Amino acid sequence: MSLNCAEGYTLPVTVQIDIHKEIIEKSKKGNSKAQYQLYQLYAKAMLNTCYRMMNSQAEAEDMLQEAFTEAFMKLHTFRYESTFGAWLKRIVVNKCINEIKRRKADLNFVEDIAVFSERKEDDEINVGLNVKDIKKATESLPDGSRMIFSLYLLEGYDHREIAQILNVSESNSKSQYMRAKRKVKEILEGGNYEN
Repeated sequence: MSLNCAEGYTLPVTVQIDIHKEIIEKSKKGNSKAQYQLYQLYAKAMLNTCYRMMNSQAEAEDMLQEAFTEAFMKLHTFRYESTFGAWLKRIVVNKCINEIKRRKADLNFVEDIAVFSERKEDDEINVGLNVKDIKKATESLPDGSRMIFSLYLLEGYDHREIAQILNVSESNSKSQYMRAKRKVKEILEGGNYEN
């Protein structure tokens, strides 16, 4: 499929096709086997997202179950405008954020990006450690910083999206991310992530 532009150029148009459409449609009709198949296909990835957000295996498992329950209740609203995985991830992230807000966690948001904009991007984490070490270092961040760090770096949200999700400014999201990145780097360089 292509789209003709005014200048005579032809642009390809991508059509979003969900590879699990048949399973999703059966699930919409209440087929429990299909719902279990969807759960099996997405549970591990969504549990990882929950864990990065909640920083606790037990809480992550609870959030996963609540997110899937909500997803199955709202499945009739899924219109294939995105992939099922992206749609489900949004539910998972929102469920985790709402739980953290419900607990009234101190997210320690700051509005001072000027301090960080003076620093150059020499803060990259280049200490040659593995993913396990970085995850361990990330666990020690405060809730707000960990959430923004995870949403941006691990979940792929941009700062505009994070600002909307958390109801903060984009500059706040950026400064929190830079602070979290610097803290993770300090932890990794100091070897303070090992238990």
